[in-house]
Amino acid sequence: MTFKQGLLLYLITFAVFFLVDMVWLGLVAKGFYRRHLGPLLGPKVNWTAAILFYLLFIFGLLVFIVRPAVLAGVPARAFAWGALFGLIAYATYDLTNLATIKDWPLLVTIIDLVWGTVLGGSVSGLAALLGRRLLKL
Repeated sequence: MTFKQGLLLYLITFAVFFLVDMVWLGLVAKGFYRRHLGPLLGPKVNWTAAILFYLLFIFGLLVFIVRPAVLAGVPARAFAWGALFGLIAYATYDLTNLATIKDWPLLVTIIDLVWGTVLGGSVSGLAALLGRRLLKL
């Protein structure tokens, strides 16, 4: 895979991630987090930290899941591996919070673990399918 193809695959993965996660955050989960984490939430989002997480998470999906699936010609495999990657990444955050933050809601941890699994799997699978088609590999 050339650098240009790799960059295009990153952009595909980024676009899919953005669409899927914005639907979740903007429509589905918006009130959920405010209801369960209200006093813990800051008055505004730290966009530097949020963007850094997104860029690193997407890069991880690309390097460990999407690119190998595209190169191997088995984009469907990316769904399962991406789901596992998402579960582990979200578990790192949520289980640490559950272990260290007083009154961290168990329900938030459970919902986030499910969401991380769905997000990682759907983004990886869709990006691998699109990447395979668009890059014609």
